[in-house]
Amino acid sequence: MNNGYYQNLNNYPNQTYAPTTISTEFPLEQSYIENILRLNKGKYAKFYCSFPDSIEWKDRVFTGIVEQAGRDHLIISDPSTGKWYMILMIYLNFVEFEENINYSPDFTLKGL
Repeated sequence: MNNGYYQNLNNYPNQTYAPTTISTEFPLEQSYIENILRLNKGKYAKFYCSFPDSIEWKDRVFTGIVEQAGRDHLIISDPSTGKWYMILMIYLNFVEFEENINYSPDFTLKGL
């Protein structure tokens, strides 16, 4: 059954039908929030979070020291209580430091 749809494909000699390749390399600038937090490991800060589905914890502020940061999470320790928290990045609104923030727009994973 040929309805004429495919018969004209060869009539376009300048068209190529090669598969498209997709680059998997990351851009040079990777100033994602987790990288900025990694540059500030060991610093004390306030972490403002919102939990839209929670009745008890709609908005909450965590205080503590940046211990680790991943693409989707943040781990902090609160020296005043001895508690450790893992906070999902989707709930993090902003971070407030009481000292200068280490920042590099050309962050690389080398040396961490």
